[in-house]
Amino acid sequence: MRPIAFVPANTNVAFIRQRFIAFAISAALSVASVVLFFAPGLNYGIDFRGGILMEVRSTQGPADLAEMRAKLSGLGLGSVSLQDFGSANDVLIRIEAQGDERRTNAAVLKVRQEMTGFDFRRVEVVGPKVGGELIEAGAIASILAMLGIAIYVWFRFEWQFGVAALIATFHDVVTTIGLFAIAQIEFNLSTVAAILTIAGYSINDTVVVFDRIRETMRKYKTMEFSELMNRAINDTLSRTILTSGTTMLAVLALVIFGGEVIRSFSVAMVWGIFIGTYSSIFLAAPLLLYMRPPRPTEPPAAKPTP
Repeated sequence: MRPIAFVPANTNVAFIRQRFIAFAISAALSVASVVLFFAPGLNYGIDFRGGILMEVRSTQGPADLAEMRAKLSGLGLGSVSLQDFGSANDVLIRIEAQGDERRTNAAVLKVRQEMTGFDFRRVEVVGPKVGGELIEAGAIASILAMLGIAIYVWFRFEWQFGVAALIATFHDVVTTIGLFAIAQIEFNLSTVAAILTIAGYSINDTVVVFDRIRETMRKYKTMEFSELMNRAINDTLSRTILTSGTTMLAVLALVIFGGEVIRSFSVAMVWGIFIGTYSSIFLAAPLLLYMRPPRPTEPPAAKPTP
């Protein structure tokens, strides 16, 4: 029995020919993401801006969010948001930062006294200073991850591959942040974890394409560079579609059934799989056309004499 072929063996889609359109789309998305990062900005969660997070479960049947909101709004604690997740009995309560520890403890006590008939399963308090430190740590972690990826690809292939991989990964991270800014989805620690996962997923797909490009360079030593890269992308197209498709199915299940707690992580992963696959084909590979890594028939560039 012959294996099922999702992509015909003789597929020859002109990916490289569409590079200018892809570059324009990527540039527009990246610039828009940077602008959206500053205005309106990210909707930082409790992890970053500080505040009180409570996970409660009703012991008297499904929770009435309208009634709960009315009770909590009358406590004078500032901004209060409620979200149901999981079962109809589970509710996430978010309260803005109260200032010092004394006022925070008093706010938690007020909520406990007011919310009778609820089991408090989790109570977390994050101060603004800790939130600022987490933002800085998350940014440093993302930058170091991208640099580490570029260095790995540099040693694995050539420096041209490393630069192309760094640009593609940076593009994926920036556009993911832009998505969160325009949709005002809560940006929290799980989102940072998703961004780091996206960087790893994207580079995994990019390395597969790069490996096939290098293999094709050795096999066809006189083939036109654009045709060579196009052949390599088409050769890995079946693997790319199957890997991205099956991963997307799993992540979509998290979006639909995972609940509010991991919503930001799931949404980021859905976008990351899509944009990571796109950048591997339409951004990382075409960039090599302009940097021209040395082919087996080409000697490496001589170092200038001092």
